[in-house]
Amino acid sequence: MGVQAEKIFVNLPVKDLNKSIEFFSKIGFEFNAQFTDENATCMVISDHIFVMLLVEDYFKGFTKKEIPDATKSSEVILTLSVESKGKVDELVDRALAAGGKASSDPVDHGFMYQWSFQDIDGHQWELFYMDESAVHQA
Repeated sequence: MGVQAEKIFVNLPVKDLNKSIEFFSKIGFEFNAQFTDENATCMVISDHIFVMLLVEDYFKGFTKKEIPDATKSSEVILTLSVESKGKVDELVDRALAAGGKASSDPVDHGFMYQWSFQDIDGHQWELFYMDESAVHQA
């Protein structure tokens, strides 16, 4: 059997940590205070998925590479599955109301529905719902 990781911690550079916390709080995400200080916070997506929001200067301590301007280039699209089409719309609407930007129009494939937004630093987030009963098992 291949690698079986138990959790994922995605690290994202942000320009203003407090503004990022405010933005994601408006969407409905919560943060682990134990891993929050002036340089970083741990945003809880689920019991096994976390996003570390790191102030850019602090983020630079973990890499020798340049930090790309996420408003102009993409290295990653963060995709989260949610329980319904309505939840996709609700979360993207919250993100847009909190100051995010639409990345695409909603796309409905029948069995799958998706919509994406950019956070205040330009990172692209995609939310989707998939009807598992419509996916054929191999």
